[in-house]
Amino acid sequence: MRNARPPAETSVRKWRNLSLLTVAELLALAPWFSAVAVAPLIQAEWQLTTGTAAWLTLAVQLGFVAGTLVSGVLNLPDRFDASRLFAISAAGVALTTAGLALVAQGPVDGTALRFLTGAFMAGVYPPGLKLAATWTRRSRGVALSLIVGALTVGSASPHLVRTLLDASWRPVVLVTAGLALVAGLLVLGGVRQGPFAAPAARFNPRFALEIARAPGLRLATLGYLGHQWELYAMWAWIPLFLAQLVAREGGEPEQAAGLAFAVIAVGGFGAVVGGLVADRVGRSVTAAGAMAVSGSAAIAVALLVDAPLWVLVPIMLVWGFSVIADSAQFSAAISELSPAEYVGTALTMQICVGFLLTFVSIHLVGLLVDGGPHWGAAFGLLALGPVFGVVSMLALRRRPEAVRMAGGRR
Repeated sequence: MRNARPPAETSVRKWRNLSLLTVAELLALAPWFSAVAVAPLIQAEWQLTTGTAAWLTLAVQLGFVAGTLVSGVLNLPDRFDASRLFAISAAGVALTTAGLALVAQGPVDGTALRFLTGAFMAGVYPPGLKLAATWTRRSRGVALSLIVGALTVGSASPHLVRTLLDASWRPVVLVTAGLALVAGLLVLGGVRQGPFAAPAARFNPRFALEIARAPGLRLATLGYLGHQWELYAMWAWIPLFLAQLVAREGGEPEQAAGLAFAVIAVGGFGAVVGGLVADRVGRSVTAAGAMAVSGSAAIAVALLVDAPLWVLVPIMLVWGFSVIADSAQFSAAISELSPAEYVGTALTMQICVGFLLTFVSIHLVGLLVDGGPHWGAAFGLLALGPVFGVVSMLALRRRPEAVRMAGGRR
């Protein structure tokens, strides 16, 4: 039939590979926020201030930026087998995360190990996106949304582990390390590149600058920067905000951890819904709409920081759902606007600059929280990112090359 989908778009092999890859991403990314989930326990044992403890998260972000920069300049996701790169990197994530629990004696070596964890993460997340892109064209938004959804639930999972383990912080961290190791084995044994994979690229370090030169790639990246300004600072600090709210109302730390898991993990559904909508409506308009909702939710929480839990939690669930609903669309746009042989490099560099910005927003929120805490000002600051992102994505929608996104739906 003339309008029938290509076999690769509906094959069992495609969904088997995407399903395994999604599970592996979820498991491999569990260590990302493992230190956040147990931050109060680490603070108490190592006698850290809130600002010093924040470096255990900031170090992961910086390590990830360093790893993606090296990977992008060397074109690693496009020159080498992405499945093997993923598996080796996941093993590195597991080893350095286990080191935090078994070797680290204080904030200096703990921060160094978290930096290495972030660096190894650079070989997990971007190659995972590239692998997903090789299996689909027409439903690429959904495929990449599965990976972003896995990132979201994986990032939230340490909070769930903490609610299940009535123990010190080390067992929680060790469990997340074990999950990362399992992830590497899953990909090594069962995930391969799909039929839309391009041949291995030649070494071209100059292509890493293409996201700044090409207007379409630049606007997609600027939209991603607005998204990242808000996302990781929200994920990093919402658990502490909820812990303070629950303590104020006489609740237990486990209740706060459960709420933090729910607020972050609900974004997994948001990511998939965003992908389904974007493949039918368009990437830029879906991303802009999601950022408008998340920015509004951030402002609402900022204005209601003194409200009771029953008022704030529903708003935070909307925030958690929408804050990630746009994420995969920036990656999908990059994959559709880039030369096929350098999709992995373009994705890696976009992610690199986005995560570099997260260092700034996480740190600024930390300064406001340490000095007050001024939660209202902190959450209001995060709302600036979605405003910038909406403007960038609507500008991308007007570009002629935007017709290459989502089958012409822009």
